Amino acid sequence: MTVLYEDNHIIIVAKRAGDIVQGDRTGDRTLADDVKAYIKEKYAKPGDVFLGIPHRLDRPVSGICLFARTSKALERLNRMFRDGLIRKTYHAILTQAPEPPEATLTHYLTRDTVRNKAFAHLQPAEGAKQAVLDYRTLARGERYTLVEIQLHTGRHHQIRCQLAAIGCPIRGDLKYGAPRSNPGGGISLHARRIAFEHPVSHIPIDVTAPYPEGDLWNIFD
Repeated sequence: MTVLYEDNHIIIVAKRAGDIVQGDRTGDRTLADDVKAYIKEKYAKPGDVFLGIPHRLDRPVSGICLFARTSKALERLNRMFRDGLIRKTYHAILTQAPEPPEATLTHYLTRDTVRNKAFAHLQPAEGAKQAVLDYRTLARGERYTLVEIQLHTGRHHQIRCQLAAIGCPIRGDLKYGAPRSNPGGGISLHARRIAFEHPVSHIPIDVTAPYPEGDLWNIFD
């Protein structure tokens, strides 16, 4: 775990691919557990440490993860995420180059909770939620393409599903059509940057997470 920013109300860390943000049925240790332990040791906190989770990253995804250290910050961050006041930027390595190189994607996503998978539809469907994102190509190699993504909505597996729907699955993402897995089992999707007004002090916060070490990220860095 790498701490990218912290103050009395929030803490932003860099998540590794494969880490889980909060507990699930696997019972594996979580990133939230690590952050709590860090706060408890650094600030000699007695008793339980409060830590709010206003947003989450899928387990195979790396990059920025924002936590709240106070209930006031958590309440306000939840509202800011809901109102679209937090700007999130993702980078992804794709197995195919998208055409056109820059575009807005609009789909209607349904979710299969049994298979934990989303499905993209071009027209509204029963139970579907609209999903909108912008992408632009940053670099192209012989086999892979690096793109930047801006989310306008926050749907389950949105980036993974929408890019796969245009024939450009994310490298290593077997669930959405990538031909092979990545070493370590993660996927090449990285929460690169987050920008917002601090929920308590109102100062501008703009944080970038470095790419994971090794693999193809170093080539594109």
